[in-house]
Amino acid sequence: MEAHRKIALVSPYDHAFHGGVADHINSLAAQFREWGHTVKIVAPCKSPDAIDDDDFIPMGRAVPIPSGGSIARVSFSVWLKPQIKQMLEREAFDVVHFHEPFAGLISKDMLSLIDPAESTAVGTFHTYEGTHLYKIGAKHLAMPYFRMLQGRIAVSRPAYEFISRHFPSDYDIIPNGIQVDDFADAQPFDHLKNDGMLNLLFLGRLEKRKGLKYLLGAYSRLKWDWPNLRLLVVGGGKPDADSLRIISERNLKDVVFLGRVSDEDKFRYYKTADIYCAPATGRESFGIVLLEAMAAGAPIVASSIEGYSSVIKHGREGLLVPPKQEGALANAIASLLQNPELRHALSTAGTMNVQDYRWERVARRVMDCYDASREAWLESESQCAVGIRG
Repeated sequence: MEAHRKIALVSPYDHAFHGGVADHINSLAAQFREWGHTVKIVAPCKSPDAIDDDDFIPMGRAVPIPSGGSIARVSFSVWLKPQIKQMLEREAFDVVHFHEPFAGLISKDMLSLIDPAESTAVGTFHTYEGTHLYKIGAKHLAMPYFRMLQGRIAVSRPAYEFISRHFPSDYDIIPNGIQVDDFADAQPFDHLKNDGMLNLLFLGRLEKRKGLKYLLGAYSRLKWDWPNLRLLVVGGGKPDADSLRIISERNLKDVVFLGRVSDEDKFRYYKTADIYCAPATGRESFGIVLLEAMAAGAPIVASSIEGYSSVIKHGREGLLVPPKQEGALANAIASLLQNPELRHALSTAGTMNVQDYRWERVARRVMDCYDASREAWLESESQCAVGIRG
């Protein structure tokens, strides 16, 4: 039986806002708890009462800053160190796992206070070219804290290539996970699935880097030949000016903006899709939306950016096209509309591929990283002690 551990999962981001890192942490915590471990989540939070987790420890408030074409809400509070010190002494964690260790100040303060003989410090790096701070000298300020990490994880090959340029070291590449059965077992929306229309699905925040305008351009090329085609757009935010212009100038019909939806409805929209489209233009370290589509059995057309190419292979689980090229995007979608057998083949391959990303498998790899990091640190300390005695 595995030894019980007390684990802190530390996020620099406001935990009241949904996002890739917050979802990753919540799922990792749930899996660890299912195995009997004690897990506390430590993060800044604008509204702590909104977090339905008795083991959530709020740590300051966050402010919005631009990051990688999006908005990150991180804490730069400089007065939290006494509070962090008291928490660490009270909780006595076996493992402190930092996510994006150099975003905000919470992780820096915690790393400076952790006793490596008592707690294993591990860092996971999620982003791909998400910040320019490393290029202007911030990496020199962060390097002492980087050295305090006993284990280092990157969520994908692109994330590894980015962070290792600035902080060379050995990293375990452990991907994001997914609750596969939530998507696989969902029921489609009958009124959308059985009305004679074919559904393209776009799901993501309505930010320029997600490439909605290119999908709208491709859709406008397809609609004439496929009058029963519909585009479902799911995600928070407002369409950018280019997207609105394309809709207006080309008089696009059957484009349905559904806004932000619940997790349950998200599962159902994926299940409703005949084709899932991910036309992002870059800065994606990982393709979590591609995993979600594969889990739901939706064939995929996506941009051939690094984060997506590390998840699917062209012609196997989906079709990859050059980013920002609506013509290539339209041709790929058309090839699937014309070929139900190909759609089925991509769907079948995707449902097989996504099994490797089940949270129980991903979490096991993370737990193995904790163990290996601890063993490596103890061995290093032992060698140092021998050297001193010698």
